[in-house]
Amino acid sequence: MDSNDRPVVVGAGLAGLMTALHLAPEPVVVLARTPLGSGIASAFAQGGIAAALGDDDDPFLHAADTVAAGDGLADPDVVERITAAAPAAIEELVRRGVVFDRGADGRFLLGLEAAHCRRRIVHAGGDRTGGEIMRALVEAVRRTPSITVLEGVEARRLLVVEGRIAGVLAAGASGPLTLAASRVVIATGGIGGLYRHTTNPLGALGQGVALAARAGALLADMEFVQFHPTALDVGLDPMPLVSEAVRGEGAVLVDETGARFTDELQPRDQVSRAVWRHQAEGHRVFLDARSALGGRFAERFPAIAARCRAAGVDPAREPIPVRPAAHYHMGGIAVDAAGRSSVAGLWACGEAAATGLHGANRLASNSLLEAAACARWVAGSVAGAPERRLPLPSLPALPPAAAAGAVRQIMSAGLGVLRDRAGLSKAIAALRPLAFAGGAAADAAAVGLVIAVAALAREESRGGHWRSDFPFRASGAARRSKLRLSDALRVLAEVAGG
Repeated sequence: MDSNDRPVVVGAGLAGLMTALHLAPEPVVVLARTPLGSGIASAFAQGGIAAALGDDDDPFLHAADTVAAGDGLADPDVVERITAAAPAAIEELVRRGVVFDRGADGRFLLGLEAAHCRRRIVHAGGDRTGGEIMRALVEAVRRTPSITVLEGVEARRLLVVEGRIAGVLAAGASGPLTLAASRVVIATGGIGGLYRHTTNPLGALGQGVALAARAGALLADMEFVQFHPTALDVGLDPMPLVSEAVRGEGAVLVDETGARFTDELQPRDQVSRAVWRHQAEGHRVFLDARSALGGRFAERFPAIAARCRAAGVDPAREPIPVRPAAHYHMGGIAVDAAGRSSVAGLWACGEAAATGLHGANRLASNSLLEAAACARWVAGSVAGAPERRLPLPSLPALPPAAAAGAVRQIMSAGLGVLRDRAGLSKAIAALRPLAFAGGAAADAAAVGLVIAVAALAREESRGGHWRSDFPFRASGAARRSKLRLSDALRVLAEVAGG
């Protein structure tokens, strides 16, 4: 298939659909691995979108909270730009048809989440924000004639000629599919499916990062994985999320004795470590909302209440069993302010991109914000880039569909909430042969390998990366990690040699 050099957007979540909508009326192709609106992390989002909209708030306070949560690695310029754009991003979503929750006076109802100094979380349907956003954007895309959505089509490799993007090798129901394109946007993020316990769709295997990595792109901050401290622990896979907003409304973390053991409104990495340690000591952990919400729980959090009841838990009358689970990746494809990667013709937006907003630890509800705000800038950059048709290279064999396989257990054992040199080294030894073997788990293992190598090289604890053998911050200025897949073995040798 020849796309006539239309831009190709890989991924159909918030980042991908908003990028396509902002490109209109320029024709664009969107690759959706699953039916539009399903099987994507954006639809799983519960809490909402952070934006300084309250009378007692402003973007500077939002920026300060974001920088503080980022634990020394958030880029202040990026943070300031995105938090300043947040109110306009909310209004843009409203214009696209998203119905956010409002009070009787018509103003947005604003929630509070951990590490925010103000109520600034805009939500929809109580805890159905992601689903409402995707409903509206899918309808908007369906109404936009310039957007061609190829459902059931998965990108397997980026085609590169002379260091530039030339096209996409994909797979659909009828077999291999080749799209000529000198402009490609990676908007399929998420790596939670690499872990045994995750709140992400199981298909979130870092495939967008893998595509870019195998095309030679620079990756950044790969070691920083955020584990949500309160995933519903009832044996489901993936694990339903119990939103941070529940703690924002006053729910507390307790163990089987009813004892409270931590401050629930600390940054997520601190809460996750507290829960992880308490469980490692032999305790069970529960989120108790009985006093804070009681009979109002289902009104404020209808989706969470329904999931709890389906599992035999009544959150109005009993504590909710929870545990940490892989939730969000702060790292990804290194990009500039316009979303451009180090490979000419390749952009990234959303969770697959490492913009510098999140630093070492994402502030709650900044993820949907990043996707919504950056999609406009990415689209502007793509639209302003000249078309450059290149002859397609000899096509490689179509790689198999990505699968996690043994990677989930390897990642959970060595790259979880708490890490050390022995565990990381063991994970690297197991991931390295898988990453270059060419099987179904190769791409998942390649992403895991880069995470593990970056984690081994960072001999300190910061944000979502915590080394029990290096439990303090390193002295000197904080540094972002940047490496290519091709650098991983060299970096590994340097670390081992040091």
